Amino acid sequence: MADSSNITLQSKEPTLGQIQIAPEVLEIIVGIAVSQIDGVNRMQGTISSSVNELFGRKKNLGKGVKLTIVDDQISVDVFAYLDYGVSVPKVALAIQDKVKQQILFMTDLALSEVNVHITGIVTEKTESAIDPNNLFGDEDTQTDENEDGEES
Repeated sequence: MADSSNITLQSKEPTLGQIQIAPEVLEIIVGIAVSQIDGVNRMQGTISSSVNELFGRKKNLGKGVKLTIVDDQISVDVFAYLDYGVSVPKVALAIQDKVKQQILFMTDLALSEVNVHITGIVTEKTESAIDPNNLFGDEDTQTDENEDGEES
């Protein structure tokens, strides 16, 4: 039974039958395309998708993508976190171009718009300058003193 929410492609050979694509397939295509762009750190997901990934369950490749279909016009909203130091406009334009290109190439569908929402910037994780064994820095680890205060 065909689902009415599926997208039906117009075939050049109508005698061969219909081709239908589930919207989730388009979301996965968009998610993979965006994750391949330099400067994109990750896609924004829901709490449930984050918990599922934390416990090693199936990775949701379509997270951070919202697909809207109105009057045979398909628009996509992409929610992404970028790496610190990248040019936001350049990365956003690269996302728009790559998404339109991949959807057209893989499904022969033209998107009416690709809206990019930058939801955050992710900085590099740096090493802590604080030694967890010497939080206040009052112990000298270089010299070993005995109880009388003399070096041994």
